[in-house]
Amino acid sequence: MEHFYVLRFNKWKRWLLIVVFALFTASFLWFERDGAFSIFTNEESVALTKGNANEPDIALTFNISWGEEKVFDILKQLEQNQVQATFFVSGEWAERHPDILKEISEANHEIGMLGYRYKSYLNQEIDQVRKDLTLAKETFNKLGYKDLDLVRAPNGHFNEEIIKLAEEQGNTVIHWNVNPNDWQNPGTQLVIDRVMNETTNGDIILLHASDSAKQTADALKTILPGLKNKGYNYVTISELINQAHAESKIVE
Repeated sequence: MEHFYVLRFNKWKRWLLIVVFALFTASFLWFERDGAFSIFTNEESVALTKGNANEPDIALTFNISWGEEKVFDILKQLEQNQVQATFFVSGEWAERHPDILKEISEANHEIGMLGYRYKSYLNQEIDQVRKDLTLAKETFNKLGYKDLDLVRAPNGHFNEEIIKLAEEQGNTVIHWNVNPNDWQNPGTQLVIDRVMNETTNGDIILLHASDSAKQTADALKTILPGLKNKGYNYVTISELINQAHAESKIVE
């Protein structure tokens, strides 16, 4: 004979389980919205994903790891709309295109490092990551961009050990919390809608200036004035960091 055992909870325990499950589910869905699970931490090693939620300042950021054509269309849109952005550039790309990097800098855009080689840090040993970060800083120093301290991990892949390593080298790891996946070319209007609908105070927006992002420049024609009309102010990442009460989050 088979015996079935039923564990009976009293009423308050059942309600407690329901509440805990509901809170977990809501938190999971909220953080999955941006494709990453985020948690607040009291540890010193953190990645910045958002600025001050009480201020209407937002940071527009662009990643570049290959190509030399689309970046000019993007720079043109930024100039026409008088917007300063932060460009995260891989060391390899910077070596191949020093003139373009100079043009970005002379347009008063901020420069950050996207490592040296665009390869996921989570697929490398920590010593390899250390060498990549060191080589990136040496490369930018040789090109005349000294004291760069903003780092974005290739593919946005990192963990606490990588953040700690970057900070030991005097860097600040920068992530994002608005990502329309423009590099996938989902459609210009879809890129526009995602940025316009998801952006709130203090947000860091991820876009791409590599040649793979074929729709980004056209999307900026609507996004740049559109966010201004909503009352947002464009600032660089450094300006966002310097704001009082900027939030730091670690992303796993």
